Parts: sequence; structure tokens; C-alpha cells
Amino acid sequence: MGKDNKSVLVTAEQLADFIDRALQASGLPSADAACVAALMARADLQGSDGHGVIRLPQYVKRIRAGGINPRPDIRVAEERPGMAVVDGDNGMGHLVMSRAVELAIEKAAATGVAWVGTRASNHAGPASLYASMPIARDMIGLYFAVGSANHLPPWGGIDMLLSTNPIAVGIPAGAEPPVVLDMATTVAAYGKVKAKAKRGEQMPEGWMIGFDGRPLLDPNRAHEGFLLPIGGYKGYGLALVVGLLAGTLQGAAMGRDVVDFNKDHVTLTNTGQAILVLDLKAFGDPAAFKEAVDRLVRDIRGSRRLPGVDRIWLPGEQSHERRKAYAREGIPLPAEIVAELRELAGQWGVDPLQVQPS
Repeated sequence: MGKDNKSVLVTAEQLADFIDRALQASGLPSADAACVAALMARADLQGSDGHGVIRLPQYVKRIRAGGINPRPDIRVAEERPGMAVVDGDNGMGHLVMSRAVELAIEKAAATGVAWVGTRASNHAGPASLYASMPIARDMIGLYFAVGSANHLPPWGGIDMLLSTNPIAVGIPAGAEPPVVLDMATTVAAYGKVKAKAKRGEQMPEGWMIGFDGRPLLDPNRAHEGFLLPIGGYKGYGLALVVGLLAGTLQGAAMGRDVVDFNKDHVTLTNTGQAILVLDLKAFGDPAAFKEAVDRLVRDIRGSRRLPGVDRIWLPGEQSHERRKAYAREGIPLPAEIVAELRELAGQWGVDPLQVQPS
């Protein structure tokens, strides 16, 4: 998990510090900038490189163009004992979702189960960040979101009316790492397409097809086609349902109302997300549940394998291992991204990103 000859190593602390300074220079208050920076650095630390510092130029551009409110009044717009809707006032999605998870945990502690949705939010990084937050409180988190640009047509069509609409689930375990599933409803998240383009790599066949129905492999030509849903028409149906729950239910954008934040830096996106939190204590003994999860994890990991398969992985295990390795060795960033960030730092009026000695 070390770096290759085209990457540069940085620590999570160096990354968070740089992001923090860039966001403060763009108008975010100190505490808000630190919160967003920590979550973005955590994304890179776990290997979610399509949602980490690679997104910083885009965020800063939107903030400075007026597309994101740097000083939002994040408030609860609707509320009952087991639910709430948080209005993000067009603030950074990381801040809006952090508030939503915090509220859902608080409500689930009282009611056993709580749903908190958002509207007037923005792109918030990898779904697993938020699904994992309740784990420390012996709670399960289920996260849903409407993607920040439409890259998926209805099954059999070519009009972009749906997005990657991700799902994530975080389930506590005992001695084993927690089970954390984080998946787009498309074969690949669009952030992975952007990461491939930054690295100068081709996409695998099966990620995208062109409007002519043929495989699309060049990420720089992504505008000439669309992402494919997981499981064919089943993934299309799942993307639709997730969007209705995370977007339409909260009064957030869905379908043709979704703004492509990759191209439009001014228009408010009205992004919708939702977190469902279940308190293990409401269902029985948390310790017994976590022991059962450990037992199942070990059964799956130790089960018979196909020829050539070295290990059976559980959802979240590879991110867990990557997090430990990157914390020890440093986070590898493509040299091209580091060079771009150094150039932009001068434009933003901040000191450049510090990296590990080569």
C-alpha cells in the first residue's frame, strides 16, 4: 500500500492543515473549516480518493463563485421524536451531514430508531464517513444521498435523470473491524472516473458506455456517455428509490432538478441526504450483537475460496487496512494533483501543501 513512482506521500495531518487553510481563506469560519478538513482528510486516509482533497479545487471554486454559502445557518426545519429534516442553508455538505448524524444519534438514543434528512445541502464526500459515525455509540448507521450530478439514465434510455445515488451502512462489531458497506448504485462512482482522469489512467470496461451503446474507457470522454447501474435494471430501480428517499422526501433536488456541480459553480444544488440510525440497545444486548457479528465475519473470512483467491474480504475491511497503512506510511497522492494544489495555493493566498520528504 505504499506509493508508486508517480505519487507523493503526505500525512493526514498535513492534508487536513492545508485544506483547513484553503477553506478559511475562502471564507469558512475556523471551526467549520477544521470540521470539513478533517472529514476530507479522513476520506483520503481510507482510500476514498475520489472524495478527498481532489475535490478541494471544486469546493473552493463554488464557495468563491457564490455557489456555496460559507457561513450557513444550519437549522432543524421539521421535527418529531423519531425524525427531523435539517435545512443546510446551502452550506458545505460535510457540515450539514455532520449535524444530521449528530441529531439522529441523539434521537435514536431516546427512540431506538431515528431518521434525519437534509435539504439545501451540498456534496459531502464519501457516504461511509457518515454511516460509520454512529458505530462509536453502539448504533447502526444507514446513509442515503442524491448524487451531485446526473450520470445515469433510466434503464434503456439516454436522458440523464438519475445519479450515482449512494448507499452506506455501518454496523458495529466486537474484536473485528466494523462492517461498513459503501456503494454507489452505479458500477463506479463518478469520483472514481475523475480520479482516473487525474492519474491519466483508462477506466475498466463496464464502468461507462457511450451514447452509441459501446464501452467507454477514456475518463476524459466521460461526457460522451453515462455510468452503468449495478445489476442492470435492478440498479436503476435502486438509484430511483434512493433518490426519492434522500431527495424528494426532504424537499431536495431529484431528477431533472439536480444541478451538475462539476460544471455549474453558481447555482444552488439543494442536495439531499438522509441518515437512519438504529440503537443496538433498543434491540437487545449490544455486546451479544457484536459477538454475533464477529462470529459471522470469521465464518465468512474463513469460508472455502475459489482457486486463485487469496482472501475473502468483508465490506469495509480493505478501507480499514488502508487506513492503518496510510497512517503509518503516509497517504499517496498523484504527483499531478500535488502540483495542481501548489499552483492553486498561490491563487488562494495560502502556503502550499507540505509533503513527506522523498
